[in-house]
Amino acid sequence: MLGPVLLAASRSAAIRRIVSAAPVTRPMVDRFVAGERLAESLGAVRSLTARGLDVTLDHLGEDVTDRTEALRSRDAYLALTEALAAEGLAGRAEMSVKLSAFGQALPGGHDLALANVTPVVEAATAAGTTVTLDMEDHTTVDSTLAILGELRSRFPQTGAVLQSYLFRTEDDCRALAGEGSRVRLVKGAYNEPASVAFQDKREVDRAYVRCLKILMAGDGYPMIGSHDPRMVAIAQDLAHRLGRKLDEYEFQMLYGIRVAEQERLVAEGHRMRVYVPYGTDWYGYFMRRLAERPANLTFFLRSLVGRR
Repeated sequence: MLGPVLLAASRSAAIRRIVSAAPVTRPMVDRFVAGERLAESLGAVRSLTARGLDVTLDHLGEDVTDRTEALRSRDAYLALTEALAAEGLAGRAEMSVKLSAFGQALPGGHDLALANVTPVVEAATAAGTTVTLDMEDHTTVDSTLAILGELRSRFPQTGAVLQSYLFRTEDDCRALAGEGSRVRLVKGAYNEPASVAFQDKREVDRAYVRCLKILMAGDGYPMIGSHDPRMVAIAQDLAHRLGRKLDEYEFQMLYGIRVAEQERLVAEGHRMRVYVPYGTDWYGYFMRRLAERPANLTFFLRSLVGRR
């Protein structure tokens, strides 16, 4: 199983140096990451929205090691919010944040992350856009959902991400299926132990469908984060059977993955939102994309060996 190995490699400084130096890396990274600078990401947003796609932007920079880095993450999102407003893109582009980038894993990290993310959510609200809290490994779920509760008491449009491979997620879906809630449901991309998460792909898929049924039958706004054609079809069927209108849910997919499917859903009248990462700290994100798709990994390794 190469997936867990790659996920471990995403945290290795030595492997990062090797991968970053490989000539083939840059073209592969460009497929999944919209650029290292804010201006490049805005260019990607303009291109996507011109084709009828909505966007959520992620400034890459998780696993910060000190409070100064956490403040830089906050300031990067504040700059992004200002730019979206100035460009007139706030109505089509929201933001996704990882609380680890705001200091969640540091001493006193829960309060620190809340203090750092709050001005970003305030600025987003003022600009006419929204923020979704990405979910990370299982040790952060309670803290992330507690911060979500704090934020939603003032900014009820704040969204959350839930991962179907965790045993607890069905209960979390029930808790977040109420009116006004925005939930992106994904399968999960972290290497979780068998004590807290399903390990078999079929079990993860079944859990995804159970969670999707809860969210679709609820009063909130489900965001279907999946590239799996079967899950997309099930979501469409559930929406039809439950009488949901096209503006009462949306699909979400990653930048550079299943582009034709993204455009097909837009052509059918669905809201399709593309998750657009940008920034210099692309390595961890890139390695997780390789871990998720064997085809990506095979292409990368063959290219790497060929270059050498």
